[in-house]
Amino acid sequence: MDYRSLGHTGAKVSPLCLGAMTWGRETDQKEADRIAHAALDAGVNFIDTANIYNNGESELAVGEALKGRREQVILATKFQGRMGDGPNDAGHSRLHIMKACEDSLRRLQTDWIDLYQSHRPSPDTPIEETLSALTDLVRQGKVRYIGCSTHPAWQVMEALAASERRGYERYVTEQPPYNLLDRRIENELVPLCLKYGIGLLPWAPMAQGVLAGRYAGGGRPADSRLVLRGGISAERVTPAGIEAGDKFAVIARNKGITPAQLALLWVKDQPGVVAPIAGFRAFEHLQEALPVVEMALNEEDRAACDEINSPGSALVDFHNTAGWMKMRL
Repeated sequence: MDYRSLGHTGAKVSPLCLGAMTWGRETDQKEADRIAHAALDAGVNFIDTANIYNNGESELAVGEALKGRREQVILATKFQGRMGDGPNDAGHSRLHIMKACEDSLRRLQTDWIDLYQSHRPSPDTPIEETLSALTDLVRQGKVRYIGCSTHPAWQVMEALAASERRGYERYVTEQPPYNLLDRRIENELVPLCLKYGIGLLPWAPMAQGVLAGRYAGGGRPADSRLVLRGGISAERVTPAGIEAGDKFAVIARNKGITPAQLALLWVKDQPGVVAPIAGFRAFEHLQEALPVVEMALNEEDRAACDEINSPGSALVDFHNTAGWMKMRL
C-alpha cells in the first residue's frame, strides 16, 4: 500500500481513512469489530471518529474494536460539539477542551489520541486559547498532532499565524467536505493547504451516497442516510445532485468499477488529499472500497468528471457550517 504523510509530519497513513460515524448506532459492535479488523488486516491504519457521534457511542465502539490492536492505528477524534447541558459542555475553551479530551481517552480506552481535531469553528473563543490548550495536551503526551475540520481557509490561516507567532502546536490537517458535487475548497483551501503543508482529509467523498448510486433515478432506499437521519443529510439529496450522480454512474460502469469506488478514487487522487474518510455501515461496503487504494485516476476519467461539475464549483452545498453550529450549540 502506498502510505502517505499526514500533512507536514513524519507520520504515515493509508490513502483511505475508516470513518466511524455510524458505529454505535446503525453499525453494532459486532459489525464494527469485523470492519475494523478487516481494514487493519488489509493495511488501512487510519480511523476517524468524534465525541459527538452518537453521543459518545462511536468512540466507545472504536475503543472496543481496537482492543489489542491500538498501536497499529493512527486514531483521530474531534472536540467542539455539545456533550452535555452545561454552558461549558461545548466549544473551544480551555475548560471544555481539557475535559473533552479526558472523556474521549476514557471512551476510546487509550492513553493518547494521534490526531485531535477541532470539529467546527467556535468564533466566540480566541484562537490563542484553543491552540494553547491543544499545545498543553501535546506536551502532556495525550495528543500527538492537532487539526481542524470544516474550517474556512481564512480561519486555517489565522490558526497557522497564531501558532507561528506564539510558538503553539500547528494544525497539520484540515477535514473538509469534498466530493465531485461540491468542489469549492479548490478555490482557496486547497491552494492554502498545498502551500503550507496541511493535509486534506475529505469527508463525504461519496456525497453521502448520491455519487454511490444510492438515489439513482430519485429513489429513497429505506436504509439510506436520507431516511435514517434526515436533517442536513436530506437537504443534500437534491434533484441536481441525483442527476449528476446518474451521469457519474455511467463513467464508473464504462471504467468497469462501481460508482462508490469511482467517487472514492476521484477524491483520493486530488491535489493535497491525504486520505478520504469513508464510513462503512456494513462489512460489504468496506470490501467494495478496499481495491480503490491500489487504483489511479487517469486524465480521461478526470476530464469526464469535470464535465459533470467543473473545478471550484458546487451542485450541492456540503458547507452548511451555520446550520451545523445552530443544531449543535
